[in-house]
Amino acid sequence: MSDKLTALACAFFIAPLLSAQTVDEIIAKNLQARGGLTKIKAVQSMRATGKLTSGSFQAKFIQMNLRPNRVREEVVIQGMSQIDAYDGKIGWRVSPFEGRKDPDLLSSDDMKALITDADIDGQLVDYRNKDHRAELEGHDSVEGTDCYKIKLMLSNGDVRYFYIDTDSFLELKIETQRNIRGTVQYSETYYGDYEEVNGIYFPFAMEVGEKGSTDRTKFTIEKVELNVPLKATLFTVPTGGAK
Repeated sequence: MSDKLTALACAFFIAPLLSAQTVDEIIAKNLQARGGLTKIKAVQSMRATGKLTSGSFQAKFIQMNLRPNRVREEVVIQGMSQIDAYDGKIGWRVSPFEGRKDPDLLSSDDMKALITDADIDGQLVDYRNKDHRAELEGHDSVEGTDCYKIKLMLSNGDVRYFYIDTDSFLELKIETQRNIRGTVQYSETYYGDYEEVNGIYFPFAMEVGEKGSTDRTKFTIEKVELNVPLKATLFTVPTGGAK
């Protein structure tokens, strides 16, 4: 084989390995920037409280997570709560503002966002063990800040793009491509105002909306509590069943 062919063959077989090593190095630095894998995995439960703002609409927001893979999200207005929850197997919703006080079961597509939120560690932690695949797509900018762009292909077929600050190695944005009933939906979440809680850094400001839209829902986190006592019944369908 000629030297040129040898070089091309080496590039063909070695480049994917180098790419995999590079993406893993960036993910490792991201986890270290967040506080380190040991501290992240030591979190057994979490409760975040704050407010959300969408235009003139404001409400209280509560998210609770319990390992493994349980999440409950509440939007509270005048003492009434819309609840979306996932207990690791079943997703359900209570929508009192729509006149539905009994829980409704969610379809597999409607549960996708909840299942993502239920991963208390985040999708990049042990991504291979979760049957996700990661690729480094080079650099991109978020509002003028240089970022590494990581493409994460989830085991359910959805895709997430992580934009990781090249200086702090914290996420500044995540874009999501989610297949819902045969249609791909594109959304993006911006992260900022990172603060340390028990040695782990969390974003205390988030903006969520459709990709490319300036019309975003803003979340302002006021308090994050780690390893708080949370009953498993908070995440299960309330007694009486669901429709």
